Amino acid sequence: MVIGAAVVLFIASFLNLANYDCPAGVDCSRFNTNAWDSLGLLMSVYLAGIIGAALLVVSRMMPGRKVAGLDLGQFGAAFTVFALWTAFWTIIDVNNAGAGLILGLLATIVLAAGAVAGPLVPALKAPLVGAPKPQAVQPPYGGQPGQGYGYPGGQPSQGYGYPGAPAGGQPGQPDPAQAAQAQQAAPQGGAAPAGDFTPFWFAVPVARPLYGEDGAPNPIAELAPGTWYLAVEQRGQGLIAQTQDGRRGVLQDTTGIQRG
Repeated sequence: MVIGAAVVLFIASFLNLANYDCPAGVDCSRFNTNAWDSLGLLMSVYLAGIIGAALLVVSRMMPGRKVAGLDLGQFGAAFTVFALWTAFWTIIDVNNAGAGLILGLLATIVLAAGAVAGPLVPALKAPLVGAPKPQAVQPPYGGQPGQGYGYPGGQPSQGYGYPGAPAGGQPGQPDPAQAAQAQQAAPQGGAAPAGDFTPFWFAVPVARPLYGEDGAPNPIAELAPGTWYLAVEQRGQGLIAQTQDGRRGVLQDTTGIQRG
């Protein structure tokens, strides 16, 4: 949807911005201008919308890329909303708007709608063709994959960052000593864990932010694929996770995580 709207916006930049009724015998060709004859309009509507669409596509194909701490998709959404804002007030200010302005306004509406609805509508979250697949988490120390979803086989290793188990334990289960420590420490960070919750190791398919338990909007850490983290508590639809350096936070997006 975003790519199609960007193509329409590019075509609209070559169409007339306004329609003029010229008397017979009068040459009105000098009034038939398009966006390329107005640098300000070209940059603020047509190219801004196309640049925003390109940033959205790149952010979907290479998730996690950031500029100045912001995701590329956020920059793309800002560009498309700015293009729609400018196109709306421009078409109101122009008498007898031509096909270039009308088609440009419709294209920016679709662009902005796609940019804003993309993260909210599940049907629009599907990966683009050619987008990289989530990184598979390798079992620690070269173990063979186990049977069933998300259980790395092989002998468990000791040390933080890998799902270990004591001698005689089952592969893929959290170390009981560390799990007990996590359960005892859980009430210090807020609400007590649910009675039926068992701490477990997990890995994320792509880089995901970890937010503070106080509800602050800024993430305190970023969970990287290929590393095991310990889930110590259920918090609504999210998980309270603990990093290797002992920091705890809320992982809000738990879709596709691999349990260890």
